[in-house]
Amino acid sequence: MTSSSTPGLARFNTLADDEATTALHEVCASAAWGRAILSRRPYAGAEALLLASDAATAALTPKDLGDAMAGHPPIGRPKPGDPTSSHEQRGMAGATEALKAEMLELNLAYQERFGHVFLICATGATGEQMRDAVKSRIGNSPEQERGIVRTELGKINRIRLTRLVTEGE
Repeated sequence: MTSSSTPGLARFNTLADDEATTALHEVCASAAWGRAILSRRPYAGAEALLLASDAATAALTPKDLGDAMAGHPPIGRPKPGDPTSSHEQRGMAGATEALKAEMLELNLAYQERFGHVFLICATGATGEQMRDAVKSRIGNSPEQERGIVRTELGKINRIRLTRLVTEGE
Protein backbone atom coordinates (compact mmCIF):
# COMPACT_ATOMS: atom_id res chain seq x y z
CA MET A 1 0.00 0.00 0.00
CA THR A 2 1.40 3.39 -0.90
CA SER A 3 1.33 6.51 1.19
CA SER A 4 -1.03 8.30 -1.21
CA SER A 5 -4.78 8.20 -0.87
CA THR A 6 -6.60 5.44 -2.74
CA PRO A 7 -10.26 5.21 -3.76
CA GLY A 8 -10.77 2.64 -0.98
CA LEU A 9 -9.23 4.92 1.61
CA ALA A 10 -11.32 7.84 0.37
CA ARG A 11 -14.41 5.64 0.69
CA PHE A 12 -13.38 4.64 4.26
CA ASN A 13 -12.75 8.29 5.19
CA THR A 14 -16.28 9.25 4.13
CA LEU A 15 -18.26 6.33 5.57
CA ALA A 16 -20.87 7.26 8.16
CA ASP A 17 -19.51 6.62 11.66
CA ASP A 18 -21.76 3.61 12.24
CA GLU A 19 -20.72 2.03 8.92
CA ALA A 20 -17.05 2.71 9.65
CA THR A 21 -17.43 1.25 13.14
CA THR A 22 -18.92 -1.93 11.67
CA ALA A 23 -16.11 -2.18 9.10
CA LEU A 24 -13.46 -1.61 11.78
CA HIS A 25 -15.02 -4.26 14.02
CA GLU A 26 -14.42 -6.75 11.20
CA VAL A 27 -10.74 -5.76 11.32
CA CYS A 28 -10.38 -5.87 15.12
CA ALA A 29 -13.00 -6.79 17.72
CA SER A 30 -11.67 -4.25 20.25
CA ALA A 31 -14.10 -1.33 20.47
CA ALA A 32 -11.30 0.83 21.92
CA TRP A 33 -9.12 0.13 18.88
CA GLY A 34 -12.01 0.95 16.54
CA ARG A 35 -12.77 4.22 18.35
CA ALA A 36 -9.10 5.23 18.13
CA ILE A 37 -9.02 4.62 14.37
CA LEU A 38 -12.36 6.32 13.81
CA SER A 39 -11.36 9.41 15.83
CA ARG A 40 -8.44 10.18 13.52
CA ARG A 41 -10.36 10.21 10.23
CA PRO A 42 -9.84 11.41 7.61
CA TYR A 43 -6.51 9.80 6.78
CA ALA A 44 -4.28 11.52 4.24
CA GLY A 45 -2.80 8.23 3.14
CA ALA A 46 -2.76 4.53 3.78
CA GLU A 47 0.48 4.71 5.76
CA ALA A 48 -1.13 7.20 8.16
CA LEU A 49 -3.97 4.73 8.70
CA LEU A 50 -1.54 1.88 9.37
CA LEU A 51 0.49 4.00 11.79
CA ALA A 52 -2.73 4.93 13.61
CA SER A 53 -3.52 1.23 13.84
CA ASP A 54 -0.08 0.50 15.29
CA ALA A 55 -0.55 3.23 17.90
CA ALA A 56 -4.06 2.06 18.78
CA THR A 57 -2.86 -1.55 19.12
CA ALA A 58 0.02 -0.48 21.37
CA ALA A 59 -2.40 1.50 23.57
CA LEU A 60 -4.82 -1.39 24.19
CA THR A 61 -5.37 -2.18 27.85
CA PRO A 62 -5.31 -5.85 28.91
CA LYS A 63 -9.14 -5.87 28.76
CA ASP A 64 -9.12 -4.29 25.28
CA LEU A 65 -6.53 -6.85 24.14
CA GLY A 66 -8.83 -9.58 25.48
CA ASP A 67 -11.74 -8.10 23.51
CA ALA A 68 -9.59 -8.12 20.36
CA MET A 69 -8.54 -11.74 20.88
CA ALA A 70 -12.14 -12.81 21.51
CA GLY A 71 -12.85 -11.93 17.89
CA HIS A 72 -10.39 -14.54 16.62
CA PRO A 73 -11.28 -18.22 16.25
CA PRO A 74 -8.79 -20.91 17.25
CA ILE A 75 -6.25 -21.89 14.59
CA GLY A 76 -7.66 -24.76 12.57
CA ARG A 77 -11.27 -23.84 13.36
CA PRO A 78 -12.20 -20.71 11.36
CA LYS A 79 -15.62 -19.25 12.07
CA PRO A 80 -18.24 -20.91 9.86
CA GLY A 81 -19.31 -18.55 7.10
CA ASP A 82 -16.42 -16.15 7.80
CA PRO A 83 -14.33 -15.85 4.66
CA THR A 84 -11.71 -13.70 6.43
CA SER A 85 -10.73 -16.28 9.05
CA SER A 86 -10.92 -19.08 6.45
CA HIS A 87 -8.64 -17.12 4.13
CA GLU A 88 -6.17 -16.24 6.88
CA GLN A 89 -6.02 -19.81 8.15
CA ARG A 90 -5.84 -21.52 4.77
CA GLY A 91 -2.46 -23.00 5.76
CA MET A 92 -4.45 -25.44 7.91
CA ALA A 93 -6.92 -26.31 5.14
CA GLY A 94 -4.73 -29.02 3.64
CA ALA A 95 -3.33 -30.24 6.95
CA THR A 96 -3.42 -33.91 7.78
CA GLU A 97 -5.95 -35.16 10.29
CA ALA A 98 -3.04 -35.82 12.66
CA LEU A 99 -1.86 -32.21 12.42
CA LYS A 100 -5.41 -30.91 12.90
CA ALA A 101 -5.81 -33.10 16.00
CA GLU A 102 -2.43 -31.92 17.33
CA MET A 103 -3.42 -28.28 16.78
CA LEU A 104 -6.69 -28.82 18.62
CA GLU A 105 -4.79 -30.31 21.57
CA LEU A 106 -2.20 -27.51 21.52
CA ASN A 107 -4.89 -24.81 21.22
CA LEU A 108 -6.66 -26.22 24.27
CA ALA A 109 -3.43 -26.42 26.29
CA TYR A 110 -2.51 -22.87 25.30
CA GLN A 111 -5.96 -21.55 26.19
CA GLU A 112 -5.85 -23.33 29.54
CA ARG A 113 -2.43 -21.81 30.29
CA PHE A 114 -3.10 -18.24 29.14
CA GLY A 115 -6.90 -17.91 29.28
CA HIS A 116 -7.32 -16.90 25.63
CA VAL A 117 -6.96 -18.26 22.11
CA PHE A 118 -3.55 -18.72 20.56
CA LEU A 119 -3.18 -15.68 18.33
CA ILE A 120 -0.81 -15.66 15.39
CA CYS A 121 -0.78 -13.84 12.10
CA ALA A 122 -1.62 -16.98 10.13
CA THR A 123 -1.61 -15.36 6.69
CA GLY A 124 0.90 -17.24 4.57
CA ALA A 125 1.85 -19.68 7.34
CA THR A 126 1.66 -23.44 6.91
CA GLY A 127 -0.06 -25.67 9.41
CA GLU A 128 3.33 -26.93 10.54
CA GLN A 129 4.60 -23.37 11.09
CA MET A 130 1.54 -22.54 13.20
CA ARG A 131 1.97 -25.75 15.20
CA ASP A 132 5.64 -24.99 15.79
CA ALA A 133 4.76 -21.45 16.90
CA VAL A 134 2.25 -22.59 19.51
CA LYS A 135 4.73 -25.21 20.75
CA SER A 136 7.46 -22.59 21.12
CA ARG A 137 5.20 -20.01 22.77
CA ILE A 138 3.35 -22.19 25.27
CA GLY A 139 6.32 -22.03 27.65
CA ASN A 140 6.39 -18.22 27.67
CA SER A 141 5.50 -16.22 30.72
CA PRO A 142 2.12 -14.45 30.56
CA GLU A 143 3.96 -11.11 30.18
CA GLN A 144 6.09 -12.39 27.28
CA GLU A 145 3.03 -13.85 25.62
CA ARG A 146 1.00 -10.62 25.94
CA GLY A 147 3.79 -8.80 24.10
CA ILE A 148 3.87 -11.40 21.32
CA VAL A 149 0.06 -11.39 21.07
CA ARG A 150 0.06 -7.59 20.73
CA THR A 151 2.65 -7.83 17.91
CA GLU A 152 0.69 -10.56 16.12
CA LEU A 153 -2.55 -8.59 16.50
CA GLY A 154 -0.83 -5.56 14.99
CA LYS A 155 0.21 -7.61 11.94
CA ILE A 156 -3.31 -8.98 11.52
CA ASN A 157 -4.86 -5.51 11.86
CA ARG A 158 -2.48 -4.12 9.21
CA ILE A 159 -3.36 -6.89 6.76
CA ARG A 160 -7.08 -6.49 7.34
CA LEU A 161 -6.97 -2.68 7.13
CA THR A 162 -5.03 -2.91 3.88
CA ARG A 163 -7.70 -5.23 2.50
CA LEU A 164 -10.46 -2.89 3.76
CA VAL A 165 -9.09 0.15 1.94
CA THR A 166 -8.08 -1.65 -1.26
CA GLU A 167 -11.17 -3.83 -1.86
CA GLY A 168 -12.91 -3.04 -5.10
CA GLU A 169 -10.02 -1.08 -6.59
